[in-house]
Amino acid sequence: MPDNLLYGWITAKRLIAFSFLFRVALMFYGEVQDRYLDVKYTDIDYHVFSDGARHFTEGNSPFLRETYRYTPLLAILLSPNIFLFYSFGKVIFVICDVLCGILIREILLLRGINGTLSLFCSAIWLLNPVTATVSSRGNAEPLITGLILLTIYLLLTKRTVLSAISYGLAVHMKMYPVIYALPLYLFLNNDYSEKVIVISTPTRSGFVSAPSMHGKIFGWQVEELFSKDRKVFTVTSFLTFAMTTAVMYVFYGNEFLQEAYLYHFTRTDIKHNFSVYFYMLYVTSESLLSRLISLMAFLPQLLLVVVTAIILHQDITLCLFVQTCVFVTFNKVCTSQYFLWYLVLLPLVVPYSKLNIHQAFVLTSSWFIGQALWLAPAYYLEFQGYDTYVLIWLAGLVFFCISCFIVSSILRHHDFVATFSNGHINRSYTTNTATVSFR
Repeated sequence: MPDNLLYGWITAKRLIAFSFLFRVALMFYGEVQDRYLDVKYTDIDYHVFSDGARHFTEGNSPFLRETYRYTPLLAILLSPNIFLFYSFGKVIFVICDVLCGILIREILLLRGINGTLSLFCSAIWLLNPVTATVSSRGNAEPLITGLILLTIYLLLTKRTVLSAISYGLAVHMKMYPVIYALPLYLFLNNDYSEKVIVISTPTRSGFVSAPSMHGKIFGWQVEELFSKDRKVFTVTSFLTFAMTTAVMYVFYGNEFLQEAYLYHFTRTDIKHNFSVYFYMLYVTSESLLSRLISLMAFLPQLLLVVVTAIILHQDITLCLFVQTCVFVTFNKVCTSQYFLWYLVLLPLVVPYSKLNIHQAFVLTSSWFIGQALWLAPAYYLEFQGYDTYVLIWLAGLVFFCISCFIVSSILRHHDFVATFSNGHINRSYTTNTATVSFR
């Protein structure tokens, strides 16, 4: 089979074209379902975005729309919804969704993964009905996931300033990518600058060999902690975030800061969701205990995010994937759209996995079964009016355990490969039978 073909006839261009048309078809289907069925296809958030855009086009604040808790940039971007056609934003999201698949393939090609395997990993995203449905329903997640993938791609091509700008915009659009700040900073070590060879060798356990600690802080040379690339990336990304945020603050003041950012730190969402904290927040709502639980929920997240950054940052794509899984799984609010945050990074991990087909099937099936167990009582609560809060919470606990098991399994069966070695991308990956080198 030629290097750039999948299953003998699927080329990259055909895959991209089909995935785009598939999403467009879902958009048109959604118009029909919205018009004739009681259960609507379009995401409720899309109507919130559009209402915010309408207020913007009228010269008012998008925050006049209740529950608009996003950057005004989103309302500005979707303003053509008002004066062109209502589904303009969906087209933007669909395009970003397809671009995510393209970036996945380009990143893997940069790391030396052959054309067929990189195309297969891209197809995991592009042909996934879950991701296609999310973008065609008008969810804005593909914007943020696209910026994250663009950040990784630009880092691998050593365009540090552009990568930092992309990352700063991602954090401005949505706060969760801030968790990547530490691993990205650690990733930009002297090896990235073609100065030294990676000191430690990645191992099956995920822990690297411990070098001498003389003249070092937590294993790093003092001067390396503040290397040129680290300073450039940090300053540029911060200025990008600060400048866009400052402009929005000038126009929309404290209301912008409160609704777009601060709200999410004190948020106590008592609606049913996958989070293990859901029921505790529900039964303690409107009390001081609820706010305390909401704040304490950040501690395990923070600890795990820091630990994974320190241990896994050399294998940057794995690190970001695991961090995101941990962050979503331990979050005080967890809905289906959050799963896209780590699903978009999963194809970047697949080529380095030693999971066989049976193991992969078990993990995938467990993930879907866990969601089905939760969706059943959630349906009876939302559409039948039954009191199933305890069942939803128990199903959330089961899904939490499944998610932890999946992450631990992926880590145990992963070939840890430092992204850079001696200033060059490490172009080796391991199959189940042999290690193939592209150097």
